[in-house]
Amino acid sequence: MSGTLPHFLQEPDDAYIVKSNPIKLRCRARPALQIFFKCNGEWVHQNQHTSLEHTELGTGLKIREVMINVSRQQVEDFHGPEDYWCLCVAWSHLGTSKSRKATVRIAYLRKNFEQEPQGMEVPINGMIVLHCRPPEGVPAAEVEWLKNEELVSSLEDINIDTRADHNLIINEARLSDSGNYTCLASNIVARRRSATATVIVFVNGGWSSWTDWSECNVRCGRGIQKRTRTCTNPAPLNGGAFCEGMSVQKSTCTSPCPVDGGWAEWTMWSVCSSECERQRTRECTDPEPKHGGRLCDGAALDTDNCTGDLCIQGGLSHINTFKTLPSNDVALYSGLAAGLVTVVVLVIAVTLYRRNQSEYGVDVIDSSALTGGFQSFSFKSARQGNPLLMNSSMQPDLTVSRTYTGPICFPDSMEKELIPEPALFDPLPDLKVKVHSSFMVSLGVSERAEYHAKAPSQTFPRGVVQEIGGGGGTLRGRGKSQLAPVQPVLVSSMMTGKRPLRTSGVFGHGGGRLVVPNAGVSLLVPHGAIEEDTTWELYMSITHALSDEGQEILLSPEVTYGPPGLTFSCPVALTVAHCADVSSEDWNIKLKRQTQDNSWEEVMTVEEESTSCYCLLDTQCCHLLVERPGCYALVGEALTQAAGKRLRLAAFGNMEPNFLNYSIRVYCVDDTPHAFQEVVSVERGRGGRLLEEPKTLLFRANSFSLQVSIQDIPQFLWSIKPFTTCQEFSFSQVWCSSQSPLQCAFSLERYSPAANQLSCKISVRQVKGHEQILQVYTTIAEVRPTHRTPNCSPGATALTAHCSGYCTITSQTGSRAFKIPLSIHQRICATFDTANAKGKDWQLLAQKLHIDRNLGYFARQTSPSAVILSLWEAQHQERGDLDTLASALEEIGKVQSKHSTSADTLDRISKTIPSSDSTMNRSSEELDANHT
Repeated sequence: MSGTLPHFLQEPDDAYIVKSNPIKLRCRARPALQIFFKCNGEWVHQNQHTSLEHTELGTGLKIREVMINVSRQQVEDFHGPEDYWCLCVAWSHLGTSKSRKATVRIAYLRKNFEQEPQGMEVPINGMIVLHCRPPEGVPAAEVEWLKNEELVSSLEDINIDTRADHNLIINEARLSDSGNYTCLASNIVARRRSATATVIVFVNGGWSSWTDWSECNVRCGRGIQKRTRTCTNPAPLNGGAFCEGMSVQKSTCTSPCPVDGGWAEWTMWSVCSSECERQRTRECTDPEPKHGGRLCDGAALDTDNCTGDLCIQGGLSHINTFKTLPSNDVALYSGLAAGLVTVVVLVIAVTLYRRNQSEYGVDVIDSSALTGGFQSFSFKSARQGNPLLMNSSMQPDLTVSRTYTGPICFPDSMEKELIPEPALFDPLPDLKVKVHSSFMVSLGVSERAEYHAKAPSQTFPRGVVQEIGGGGGTLRGRGKSQLAPVQPVLVSSMMTGKRPLRTSGVFGHGGGRLVVPNAGVSLLVPHGAIEEDTTWELYMSITHALSDEGQEILLSPEVTYGPPGLTFSCPVALTVAHCADVSSEDWNIKLKRQTQDNSWEEVMTVEEESTSCYCLLDTQCCHLLVERPGCYALVGEALTQAAGKRLRLAAFGNMEPNFLNYSIRVYCVDDTPHAFQEVVSVERGRGGRLLEEPKTLLFRANSFSLQVSIQDIPQFLWSIKPFTTCQEFSFSQVWCSSQSPLQCAFSLERYSPAANQLSCKISVRQVKGHEQILQVYTTIAEVRPTHRTPNCSPGATALTAHCSGYCTITSQTGSRAFKIPLSIHQRICATFDTANAKGKDWQLLAQKLHIDRNLGYFARQTSPSAVILSLWEAQHQERGDLDTLASALEEIGKVQSKHSTSADTLDRISKTIPSSDSTMNRSSEELDANHT
């Protein structure tokens, strides 16, 4: 065996130098006389070898093992075309043998990944692919994946694949696959971590099935029924999209109204029986009771003695004694009886006639009474057009001019020529009736009016206590005074920030009206709501405490009236302006009230019936009948994308200090007087001027944005910076803009100071919606506005230290606050609160005044008619005529007169219709003649 070539039992392996640590290369061969290493083509010196030799048992052959060390310095100093390499050469008696080449490389791993995984959001059941390219290294780095710091294994989950070029693939995403993923690269030198990639598996919401239709929300007449669905099939998770569409569907419904039964005519009397009796019957069929209506009151059978009570126990056979009377005596007795009845009837008729002529009954007047009783108040406008607008000849200043909507205030006084009360109902052809309407108020819609009279003594401005009674006695001398501490409050729209706007007034048994100027808010306290010999200081304020929550947005100012703990004997009418488009049933509008812990509770939904509150929703205002002081607000949820709210658009402008740039500011606010007055206050501080009449834009709930652009700028006179001619508000900014006005500004620069005319157009449009154009044409003035003290009305100068162009009288008490005189008001209530065979007359009054929903609220009131009239007063406070009430009373009078003219049923009508109806018709005719 010694004559064979050397055979390598161990050849050198590839090695890596880690940091500065040298490596060892080993060779072992048999039979071998000598073994030497050869590196990079050169022999390694014998001194660098470490040799071991022993004889193999059994064969007797020599086995030699050789080792050398290779340092980092040796590898770095080698600059050949190949990597540093070494091999072994072994000798025997027959020759030499060579081992394989072993490479020696310096190991490293760079810090930066060539590609790091990126976070992603994936729908459930979607595919997740996370890419990772590890840093460059020797030897090449191996890649592992961590999820939330735990190793991800494709062996344990067949849904996960980590074999494809270091990438992590999840074939079908599950909710449990959400987490933080990290790519981990490592070799013999180091371990590197990539940035964490967050994977979110989300679930888009899905609608549940529709519920069944609810019952009609009214028990009588036309109402609303709805059905709902929830976004719970499945519910949106991890930021998944909410269900598209509406959660509530509404449909009109009609519930049959209860019909009370009525008696038909009596049948003919039956033949006289052997017991000397005759009978007649009637049926409850005119009309039949339906839908839960009441049955007829009274008996269906009537009996009568057919012999004038002359029949005795024997029956008809014993009446022969009556026949024995002389015929002349029978005629005598019959004549006497007829004469006696005639005298009694005449006495009763004369008594009733004289009573009606000498004093008032409880008659209801019709339209002629109202037309003859008072005439509409006429006033002239202070000036044509908007006093804030600029023109070529005059530069108005916001600090002294009136707001374009006109202040909300009472006239300082009114002429009121009252005639004696009987003249309203008695024919007095020589008397000219003139009763001016005692109250003219504007809710920020009409122009400012001029009034020429002295302030009435019964009028109380905010925070001012007027002495009442003789001898200079104050209110505290009037019986049970419950006057709250007086804190004079100046009501003005000169607001910086959003501090509460407040007004107050003193009210007694006569009631009155309290108004927050320029805010579209008023409070009507009916006559008798406060006990006699009692006074209260009532206040109203506008606060900012409610924020938009969820899908509900604020549609009106938040109005507080108090003081807390105040109780009224009847509801008060609170009028609040709103910005919702109520022309269609696309809104779910609710009334909310602030609780003691400053949270908000739902009082009622406008379309549903409630016995605790009443809501009458007009185009621009909401009239509430409430009984508890507190803070109230209207909120709404859009049911469809067709729901819209009104925006008021206004453009203001002024020169900048360098007298070359002109700034135009466009505001988009909720279309309520209070929201616009906040803008006016801000612009007054800036010295801005209104450039065009404010306009209204309908903004739909279709999720599209609002664009404001300026157009048609004179190119040779003015310039504007590029890319600033169009600005945009997102849908959410506009839809939830109740807390702060939206404003965008355009800065124009004129080429020459001589250019003093500016004309342009400002377009405000909702994408895929409505558009409004504000046409600007103004003369540029370089004179700074001079601040003048505005002229306050004569009756108000002593009440406040600052007018700011606003009328300061914000409350009226007593009869001046109401359109309907107290005597007529009481007679209407006395008539319609009286029951008759057709039910409650106040229901007919409500129907004619178009206040015929939620009648259950009025039914629980002590005087339903008085509450209806209070609501009518609040609804018609802007107009000075009484045509609607007069027309309603006239129609009621005609209806009653039709029933009274039926000769065949005169007996039945006289029992079922109160006598006031005939008097009402008579009074109507007399007043018509008097008015003519």
